[in-house]
Amino acid sequence: MWNIGIVGTGYWSEKHIKAWQHIEDTTITAICDKNTALLNDKSDQYNIREAYRYSDVVTMLEQADIDVMDIITPPETHLELVKLAAAAGKHIMCQKPFARSIAEAEEMVQIAEQAGVRLMVTENWRWLEPFQIIKNLLLEHAVGKLNTIRYIHTDFYSPRFTPDQELPQPFFRDMPQLLFYEMGVHWLDTWRFLFGEPTRLYAETRKVSPYTVGEDSGMILIGYEDYMGLMDMSWATRRELQEPLGEQVLPNHKEQLIIEGDKATIKLYHTGRLTIIDNAGVETVIADQTELNYEDSHRKLQGHFIDCLNTGAEFQTSGLDNLKTLRLVFDTYDSAANHKVQLY
Repeated sequence: MWNIGIVGTGYWSEKHIKAWQHIEDTTITAICDKNTALLNDKSDQYNIREAYRYSDVVTMLEQADIDVMDIITPPETHLELVKLAAAAGKHIMCQKPFARSIAEAEEMVQIAEQAGVRLMVTENWRWLEPFQIIKNLLLEHAVGKLNTIRYIHTDFYSPRFTPDQELPQPFFRDMPQLLFYEMGVHWLDTWRFLFGEPTRLYAETRKVSPYTVGEDSGMILIGYEDYMGLMDMSWATRRELQEPLGEQVLPNHKEQLIIEGDKATIKLYHTGRLTIIDNAGVETVIADQTELNYEDSHRKLQGHFIDCLNTGAEFQTSGLDNLKTLRLVFDTYDSAANHKVQLY
């Protein structure tokens, strides 16, 4: 049995808590947040006993019986929390974005290695149902030799961040790097998972919403030796709106992925329908509907974390691996700012 200590009880923490409570050989034995009202509310909601609640992480590490620290806090807190967890000999699962810079990420990887503890970044997007199915199709060479890839993310979200609106993550308004820092870590990790490491990258970004500091739309051209791809991502497009918007402002992410090969084309529709089209033009349905089910992805992600602790296998999204994703993220901003191609 692995004892889990959670740090951070904000908006996304419930996905982590539900997953830990679902996994058979884990139990939550500590939960921590400086905001005691939030801490108690989330703990009451998920029946975490009062004796397991802490408002100070140092006290939690000194007193609680835990093997793993699950960090669900903003990036600016990660370095200090990783230092504390590693010094206490705890294995670490750390929320994305992992770090504010490559140097900071490298320092956390080194800290964990020197302490002899395991470190994995919480990248759940690759564990979403459609991408797991598509990965298996690619491993089966269902499309043949890759030619082009188009990955599209749409939402009409950030233009609705008016000051009077209550948002689930209000800090989005003030992030100087928004879309490709907050979400790009997901997309670029998933891209690497499916298609491997690129040889070049060029990006353009744009701020559409008057209510954000950072960019909310952009395109990234990603090149390989013998195939290429385009990421077209926006939180400020009406492209896939099917009905009038409600008053409450919540994310409604829709994703499409078109993978062209010499044998066939894989199509993920924004509705979740997944098909494959052969050279005769016959479209075969792989799945009538897939879902961007975040809770399910966390069960798979956190189950993978525990499996790797049990077996000694490598994490798919170890801290060391995540350095490659972060480099692509920061290179996206550098490319867009300086209009230059990044070469690898």
